[in-house]
Amino acid sequence: MPYLNPVATGVLATEQNKVLRNTYMMLALTMIPTVIGAFIGLSVNFSFMHEHPVMGALLMFGAMMGLLFAVTALRNSVWGIVALLGFTFVAGVFLGPILQVALHLKNGAQLIGMAAGGTGLIFFSLATIATATKKDFSFMGKFLFIGVILLVVASLANIFFAIPALALTISAIAVLIFSAYILYDISQIIHGGETNYVMATMSLYLDIYNIFVNLLSLLMAFSGERD
Repeated sequence: MPYLNPVATGVLATEQNKVLRNTYMMLALTMIPTVIGAFIGLSVNFSFMHEHPVMGALLMFGAMMGLLFAVTALRNSVWGIVALLGFTFVAGVFLGPILQVALHLKNGAQLIGMAAGGTGLIFFSLATIATATKKDFSFMGKFLFIGVILLVVASLANIFFAIPALALTISAIAVLIFSAYILYDISQIIHGGETNYVMATMSLYLDIYNIFVNLLSLLMAFSGERD
């Protein structure tokens, strides 16, 4: 049985707790530019994206990937925080189209609140499980990555086919995959797989963002009240 230095183990645990604490603080901070961006997105005319869904989706995807690359490149400096907050602001603006659609429903504001509340409940429940059990969920990494790739391919394909049933299936699977990613990402922090809180925050932010968007899509489809 290998010898474990209790001092080294204690230092490692302290560092991991620090990363987790900083991640949660930064995650809370990212909600501010997201909300500001969302309010701006509500007043933006996204007619181009409606008229050219393929080009709109590709432009949005390109912008998000460019900002993600910037965050990754600057993650070890204070500019990484600036880039992360900039990314979350733009992500908030890109919530504009789905929020505009939701608010055209009679109960749209209620559905947005339900999606936000449901997302928060999912996050806090799974974060508590991952933190309290300290179980290593790293084994899910490959399966989740493959799942995301298939989701992206299916989503791009459905831009051309526009099949409502497929869109709902994609949203339901996305909620499950990104919920599982919360367990995986927090487990990575707890077990030292992720030691940079900027990157850890970005990962969890993307989990929350995708759960919210897809949960709202499902709520609008099943509970939306049209005039």
